[in-house]
Amino acid sequence: MRVIARATALTALGLLLGAAGPADSPVNVPEPDGLYTGPPRGYTPATLKGATVIDREGLEKLLPDKPVLIDVVLADHRPAGLPAGRPWLPTHRSIPGAVWMPGAGAAPLAPEKEEAFLRRVAELTGGDRAKPIVTFCRPECWGSWNAGKRLVAAGYSRVHWFPLGVEGWQDDHDTAVVKPDRAWAESGEGRAGER
Repeated sequence: MRVIARATALTALGLLLGAAGPADSPVNVPEPDGLYTGPPRGYTPATLKGATVIDREGLEKLLPDKPVLIDVVLADHRPAGLPAGRPWLPTHRSIPGAVWMPGAGAAPLAPEKEEAFLRRVAELTGGDRAKPIVTFCRPECWGSWNAGKRLVAAGYSRVHWFPLGVEGWQDDHDTAVVKPDRAWAESGEGRAGER
């Protein structure tokens, strides 16, 4: 009887999980038609139409081509309750050589902010829309997916999305402390990505 009860419980659990649908599953998350505007963290698709999805090994193989590495991790907010006179110096670690544009993967993004993002990417690529670009943030982060989607829509032909993000890189490699990209921060867009 115990075996039957356990098998029934496992079957019921399987049906319950199956009823959750693909969007609630860590596998088979469908790509939205446009940019993703829901919560910034959560299961992401395994694909990004028009871009190449790469794992850590894929990124390692791409590095000799000197891709533009775009980190869109949101910047941290000053902790609530921290006295005004007390220094607060957060640091952000990223893939060495990455350009950190906090919040550049947000959606919606005001048209002038999207324009500033695309302008900065054009500067970083020297106007070469065939230069390899890698977008990333944290695992299960829609920001890097959105940043890649924006670049594909803008006509960049060698966009790579690294969904494992900074944590996936640091599993086998060193990271470096980076500051927000000066041009991005001076345009005011960097502050929009703080959290």
